[in-house]
Amino acid sequence: MAILQEIGGPRDLDALTTEQLEQLAQEIRDFLIENVARTGGHLGPNLGVVELTIALHRVFDSPNDPFIFDTGHQSYVHKLLTGRQDFSRLRARDGIAGYPQRAESPHDVVESSHASSSLSWADGVSRALTRTGRRDRHVVAVVGDGALTGGMTWEALNNISDDNDRNLVIVVNDNGRSYAPTIGGMARYLNRVRTADSYQNLYRGSSTVARKLGPAARALYRGVRGGTHGFLARFVNNEALYSNLDIKYLGPVDGHDLNALIETLELAKEYGAPVIVHAITEKGRGYAPAVLDEADQFHSVGRIEPLTGEAIGGGGTAWTDVFADELADIGTERDDIIAITAAMLRPAGLLPFAQRFPDRVYDVGIAEQHAVASAAGLAFGGLHPVVAIYATFMNRAFDQVLMDVALHRAGVTFVLDRAGVTGPDGPSHHGVWDLAMLQLVPNIRIAAPRDQARLREELREAVAVDDAPTVIRFPKGAVNAELPAAERLADGVEVLVRGDSPDVLLVGIGPMAHVAVDVAGRLRAQGIGATVVDPRWVVPVQQSLVELAAAHRLVITIEDGIRVGGIGTRVRQVLRESGVDTAVDELGVPDEFIAHATREQILEDAGLTAAQIAHNVVAQVLGTRLPVARPAEDAGAIWLANDTA
Repeated sequence: MAILQEIGGPRDLDALTTEQLEQLAQEIRDFLIENVARTGGHLGPNLGVVELTIALHRVFDSPNDPFIFDTGHQSYVHKLLTGRQDFSRLRARDGIAGYPQRAESPHDVVESSHASSSLSWADGVSRALTRTGRRDRHVVAVVGDGALTGGMTWEALNNISDDNDRNLVIVVNDNGRSYAPTIGGMARYLNRVRTADSYQNLYRGSSTVARKLGPAARALYRGVRGGTHGFLARFVNNEALYSNLDIKYLGPVDGHDLNALIETLELAKEYGAPVIVHAITEKGRGYAPAVLDEADQFHSVGRIEPLTGEAIGGGGTAWTDVFADELADIGTERDDIIAITAAMLRPAGLLPFAQRFPDRVYDVGIAEQHAVASAAGLAFGGLHPVVAIYATFMNRAFDQVLMDVALHRAGVTFVLDRAGVTGPDGPSHHGVWDLAMLQLVPNIRIAAPRDQARLREELREAVAVDDAPTVIRFPKGAVNAELPAAERLADGVEVLVRGDSPDVLLVGIGPMAHVAVDVAGRLRAQGIGATVVDPRWVVPVQQSLVELAAAHRLVITIEDGIRVGGIGTRVRQVLRESGVDTAVDELGVPDEFIAHATREQILEDAGLTAAQIAHNVVAQVLGTRLPVARPAEDAGAIWLANDTA
């Protein structure tokens, strides 16, 4: 009889035998493969934590004992065990989210899907429970070994070890990977643990070891406080560095042996102080296509054929692939080009560069702040670093961009993948803040290519700058169709459509230039003249854009970043500083956290479709909607004067 469909909540696990729990684990794996293959999502990470999640819910009492998942992409099993078994619309509008989401369940605590923050959350929650007298509750943090490369994890551990009077269990889900194999000194230590004879013996017979951790050992652990230097002391030879840390370490334990996991977690639960449980798991466990995938063991997949793991359907050439090829070509021409990634070599498009120049790529782990500050040092040393990172993760290193790179006029190029609205991964993964955030940086130059040719061209222009930070940003998915310019102005601004009359100037930012061209066609059908420009370099605002704005009745800026403080705001400010009073309508996404949905649905909600924009512009030209276009005769005089000149 099927067990999974009878699980309505974690306490339904209590009456199950070990054999039934093992059957449940297999049912969950079958469920995940079948359903994620249909919708896409994070498959490999969840296949690797099936037994671990079952054991956690068997031993602890969620939501009374809060579970905090680092990044949360491994929470699908947690969702299944807490009553959410409709995966038919996983990561789609009105379906369950791909990460924990409070609106779905009281069992979900932390929604952010940025790595390395879980232990800080756990530190705060456990302190709060202790201070308010709720000492019967435990806080459980599940952190991957990849997240341990992030600086916040170490900051949190330092503070956790300073206050041992609380019930806090840190589970290290050690599979040797984040997206790709985990790097750095910590990873080398964990690799030695994984491959040591002692661990291999444990892995093959962990149930025997678990039986040894019986009542006598349990009592011993309760009575010992600070008898060892703890988990962190094992990472380096200099144990004195961590001699004052007092965190009990249990493990390593086979993360796929339910008996061993349950026994070890029960020990941790009864200890009465912070404990680290080191569980060794296999990403993609039980699904051969995932286990054998060298790239990332099916970390995140689109729709696939469940039997073979083959992708279903094609999406055309990706923006990431265009960047990857061009950077590799530039690297061939210039030996000063260095690439930096924060644990995302393949996803950020650096694999071709790494294959050609393996000694010119630095993977710093999930440590964006370090990546950016280190890039400033590389630039000082005469190199030109290219830091490739998802736009949403750039937020984590803003201070380093400002104070380490820009203040020192360092020639560093930031390539921001997944910029703008990304869709199904939800609020933490939309890259909508980069334009508003980064244009605050003095002397920065920001480019937003509209198509493949412009990406290649602007990347080359960016790495030619050696006295200021440069940024190239592009969206997720397939590149837009080629959109040639009708004219390039002296300062690089490109005119895509020249209107018959000076009614509306449409400024399309990056791929939104295609929307602007569509809008111009719709306006032309209404007898309204529209000029479309692509600034190419959106910061700083070029003089030709100011002159064009002065010659039109209305300016419309269109971007897929937040409109508060976005490029439209910058354009309006520059126009006012230049004495140009043309009305500006700044279109972008609202300053709110946007739930998971398709990119098309989100843009429609924000009013960023050609039909919606054209409808509103007609009203503005007619004077029935704000901002109202200025009188035609005023713009016409400037238009004629410019043409005469």
